[in-house]
Amino acid sequence: MSSTLREASKDTLQAKDKTYHYYSLPLAAKSLGDIARLPKSLKVLLENLLRWQDGESVTDEDIQALAGWLKNAHADREIAWRPARVLMQGLYRRACRCRPGGDA
Repeated sequence: MSSTLREASKDTLQAKDKTYHYYSLPLAAKSLGDIARLPKSLKVLLENLLRWQDGESVTDEDIQALAGWLKNAHADREIAWRPARVLMQGLYRRACRCRPGGDA
């Protein structure tokens, strides 16, 4: 499966003369099975794994383990998580966006 799952889930979106590429969970479901019942938080993690799959830090087994979570309802392995932004509470309880490793 390796990068074929990643490539099979890749889709495009046309908007105002621009083309955007993204990883579609409905397309990934064709190879992974029924992922529609996964909690939304795990769907976010699944999309993140598809986006970062490289065969080393994120492997097929990571993606399959997360997709198969409904069978076991628990995790038996750690997965890579690379958020692009983190939503945090500021000093005055206002939400602020920060890039990990940046100076806010």
